[in-house]
Amino acid sequence: MPMEIFRVGSRPSTKGPGEYFTGDVRIDPLFGPQEPARTSGALVTFEPGARTAWHHHPLGQYLVVTSGVGWTQCWDGPKKEIRAGDVVHCDCGQKHWHGATDTTGMSHIAIQEWMDGSPVKWLEKVSDDQYLSDVAPD
Repeated sequence: MPMEIFRVGSRPSTKGPGEYFTGDVRIDPLFGPQEPARTSGALVTFEPGARTAWHHHPLGQYLVVTSGVGWTQCWDGPKKEIRAGDVVHCDCGQKHWHGATDTTGMSHIAIQEWMDGSPVKWLEKVSDDQYLSDVAPD
C-alpha cells in the first residue's frame, strides 16, 4: 500500500502507567514502527504537576511541544522551560525527564526510534525536590 491514513480516534488513548509517570498523563499513539523503518510517535498530554520518570532513548528522541508550558531536564543539568512551538532533541542515551509545570498543562509529540524491541529505557521516578527545583534562565 503506497499510502496509509490513520484516522483520528482509530487508536485508543491510554493512561500513562504509574510506574513510568507521576500525575495524570494521556498517551495518544500516532504511528508505530513499520519495517524497515523503526520510528514511532505519540501525542502525550500532561496535566499540571505530571511528568515522566527519568529515562533515556537508545537512539534519541524529539519532542515537539504543541500546547502549554512544561519543564525538561537532563541528568546533572539545569531544568529548562519548554513552550508550545519549541522542539527538544534528547541525545542518544541521555538520561532526562519532561512534563508539565506545577501550574500549567503541556502536550508534546514524542518521536523516537526503536532498538532491540523498545524506544526507551525507564529509570527511577523524578523526586518532588528535583521536579520543583529552580528553572535555569535561557
